[in-house]
Amino acid sequence: MKPALAIAKRELKSSFNSPVAYVLIVGFLFLTSIWLYFVESFFAVGEADLKGYFTLMPIAFAFLVPALTMRSWAEERRLGTYEVLLTMPFTETDLVLGKFLSVFIVVLIALLFSLPVPLTAAWVGSFDAGLIASQYLCVILIAALAAALGEWVSSLAKNQVSAYIGASILIILFAFIDRLGSFFRLSGAAASVANWLSFVYHSDSLMKGLFDSRDFAYFLLVTVFFLYLTGWNVRRRKWS
Repeated sequence: MKPALAIAKRELKSSFNSPVAYVLIVGFLFLTSIWLYFVESFFAVGEADLKGYFTLMPIAFAFLVPALTMRSWAEERRLGTYEVLLTMPFTETDLVLGKFLSVFIVVLIALLFSLPVPLTAAWVGSFDAGLIASQYLCVILIAALAAALGEWVSSLAKNQVSAYIGASILIILFAFIDRLGSFFRLSGAAASVANWLSFVYHSDSLMKGLFDSRDFAYFLLVTVFFLYLTGWNVRRRKWS
């Protein structure tokens, strides 16, 4: 695990030595706050309900996470440091986990700075702290899955632009594929598959404060699967 943490430290240092991480974190906080206070009219409603705030997170991550993951592998290739990175004394697993952790940590920092938002709910009424904790846990699981999707796309992309666009589309697809199933009136096995693939569908219970082991299994399985695919792509390019 130490090699992966060393990679993560390297990536975090690179992110925070430039305006990138700071701009993305501030942009994330600004976007979500504007949504809650102005679009959702939080104070005008007069209810301590943050459901609309957390519902926005998948869309916010579709813009935030790809901006972080597009640099992971596509940028290495653009700078010509990809081959050098692969010759370092790290396994493909170390590289993938390290880059994944660096992105995940930046998103966690953004979520940490968003914690004052739930406290504003106390101004308009009492709220369930356990429910807020469950919703934050759900958002963290979504962030991990989105980061894994972004890493995989970046490992395939030839440049940052295609990595960003591809990751954004894929995150949105995994978020709302269950809605597509409803739109196209899918039924039976096809509808079940569409629902199972959607992380918004699996977020419903946690957003209500209910814990279902099947939902945790989904997030863990899909996140690990795409990290594995990323490692496979790195391994394939290393020996090609």
